Amino acid sequence: MKAAEEEDFVAYVTVSLPRLRRIAHYLCKDAHRADDVVQMTLTRLYTHWRRAQQANDLDRYVEKMLVRCFLNDQQLGWWSRVRLSGAPRDTPAQAPAPPGPDVETRTVLHTALARLPPKQRAVLVLRFLCDLSVAETAEILQCSTGNVKSQTSRGLATLRGLLGEHMPAILRGE
Repeated sequence: MKAAEEEDFVAYVTVSLPRLRRIAHYLCKDAHRADDVVQMTLTRLYTHWRRAQQANDLDRYVEKMLVRCFLNDQQLGWWSRVRLSGAPRDTPAQAPAPPGPDVETRTVLHTALARLPPKQRAVLVLRFLCDLSVAETAEILQCSTGNVKSQTSRGLATLRGLLGEHMPAILRGE
């Protein structure tokens, strides 16, 4: 990679990293796995940077890569993951949360999302948190629009049952 391309890559990653971490955090069940998925995505992005720069919408291209990395990681067996006991000594601080719902609402929503199957979780994150259309979500997940609609319906029904009165306005359609 040329120096100018590498500078472009670093600039893009610097701007996009908080958004990618937030999306991955909603997709994964914990912050450490989310960071791993983001790292896998950025590694793949680095190796395909020239092709990625030619995409019509670079953010959507990278979000698609992120979701594919998440879904691929879900398919790996438990033996491919290493669990360490105890917390690392120098854990980096979480990026500040974007303006929006309070901490309690975000925590309740994240806990409820973690209880959904991976595909439903991915559909809801893409549709409501990334604000993608049904067609864009179907393209990223490489499935039909009908599948996206049914996964959205099932996922929202499950979330409504889990959240009750804690359902955020974005998911109620307000």
